[in-house]
Amino acid sequence: MSDHDGMRVRREVLGDEHVDRVSGNEVTQEFQELITRYAWGDIWTRPGLSRRDRSIGVLTALVAGRHYDELELHLVAALRNGLTKEEIVEVLLQTAVYVGVPAANSAFAVASRVLADP
Repeated sequence: MSDHDGMRVRREVLGDEHVDRVSGNEVTQEFQELITRYAWGDIWTRPGLSRRDRSIGVLTALVAGRHYDELELHLVAALRNGLTKEEIVEVLLQTAVYVGVPAANSAFAVASRVLADP
């Protein structure tokens, strides 16, 4: 896939506002290009899983790695990719068993902020 495909998917999943905000400065530009090329262009564009399914995997991985800042971003992306709030809760409940209760507890705190009705 091309860098263009990666940027298109990245914008569709994460939203223009986020991508524009992080799209690079002299320190981060090469890193952002790497993410766009490999994560979004080579992985997220593969036909083997739907974006919805990829979001489930990403949420689980972020909880396992205790990457709660990224979790916040990807909770919004999961909604955009078709998961419901109820399905996200199920994913987080499953992480409690397989990843650990403390990690899931922190993830639920993030989810409570992100998924709260306005």
